[in-house]
Amino acid sequence: MPRTGQLVSGAAAVDITPKRSCFLYGYPHIERQSTSAHDPLLASALYLSDGETSTLFIANDVIFVPKRLADRARRRIEEATGVPVAHVMVTATHTHSGPVTVKMVSNEADPVVPDPDPDYLQQLEDGIVAAAECACAEARPAKVGLGVADGSGLGGNRHDPKGVSIPEVPVLAVQSIKDDSYIGVMVVCSMHPTVLHEDSTVISGDFPGLTRQYLQEKVIGEKCPVVYHMGAAGNQSPRHVTISNTLEETHRLGSMLGGSVAEALSTIIYEAGLPIRCAARSLSLPLRELPAIADAEAELRQAKQRFEQLKESGAPRTQVRSAECDWFGAGETATLARAAESGRMVDAAEACMPAVVQVISVGGWSFVGWPGEVFVEFALSIKEQFSDCHVVTLANGDLEGYLVTEQAVKAGTYESGNAVFRSPDSGLLLVEATAELLAHDQTAHGVRT
Repeated sequence: MPRTGQLVSGAAAVDITPKRSCFLYGYPHIERQSTSAHDPLLASALYLSDGETSTLFIANDVIFVPKRLADRARRRIEEATGVPVAHVMVTATHTHSGPVTVKMVSNEADPVVPDPDPDYLQQLEDGIVAAAECACAEARPAKVGLGVADGSGLGGNRHDPKGVSIPEVPVLAVQSIKDDSYIGVMVVCSMHPTVLHEDSTVISGDFPGLTRQYLQEKVIGEKCPVVYHMGAAGNQSPRHVTISNTLEETHRLGSMLGGSVAEALSTIIYEAGLPIRCAARSLSLPLRELPAIADAEAELRQAKQRFEQLKESGAPRTQVRSAECDWFGAGETATLARAAESGRMVDAAEACMPAVVQVISVGGWSFVGWPGEVFVEFALSIKEQFSDCHVVTLANGDLEGYLVTEQAVKAGTYESGNAVFRSPDSGLLLVEATAELLAHDQTAHGVRT
């Protein structure tokens, strides 16, 4: 493996908690106004440079980072730090207990969801840029270690608890050469952070925020940033493992993951000369074909009836919740059908394009950034070809819904109901572009990814 000069690294976190009460976004048709902040929302950045190539990972405790906002922030970061736009990855942890950050066409019929607050969007953008600038300013000689934690207790496939998942949680840790103190820790977890539900009125990063808290209190120090990305989790949920949807449960799962990451940290071997490589490709994704409005509305009525029947019959909580989500998805399909007829869906899709596939490699590990919420099967197909590749989703923008499998389309699941882009075609395009970028990296650099 080719070696470069001494690595340098810096990390920083900036508070992006709303400055006033906000609508908590993530559950349809429910008015949720925040009453307090249980834990802070942060923009957390990790900077790495091998002397030739530099990169920035910036994770944000919000449900989505809009593409246009991410693009503006990345351009500002390049101007301020010199790190190229294509080397900057901006993600959302996807907490459902934070402010509205996007106006999605699939939700436009929901009367309770407000438009994003422009003041908060500016706070978010400025926080992203500030975190990046601070991380670069803190850069010092460093060594990097790579390990894998076990996230199997956090949940699983939301439709079938025995279905496919990615329990492995890659951990990238950076320490100072000078004194072995932690500079930053980065994790990728393929699980929806949806422990807290619609009855909660606290601002929170959900279990990822509590994972960070655990690590800072127990292992890495309170000032060490934790950059947390959501992996391919479009159909992954804690639904089947949660005891309750409470703050106590976020602490339980956060401590569980934090303990597993701490165990991985204890085994990591560090190196000071790992090379960094970056590549990206822009794609245009095909639009979904929507049913006629009358057909969509008929399916909506049937989905609502199925949900109400299960609820009244005393069916298991998880089964009722799945039916409720399918009802939400049917409603969003009906909304999209009307938007398609008027042309509004095309406008919404164009705001998400181009879709960027981003690959940032550190030594033999590659972190792949995909936009939007993506089913885990697509990431697994990449890992079958490139075992040391780890997919990060919601990278550099949203996709107005999910990218799902053919099976989900046929089953008419909630996720397929609110999709704007055609599935499985769009997900397969991400996989194809990623495989080509990784194969080129392997050939050009003699690195097995």
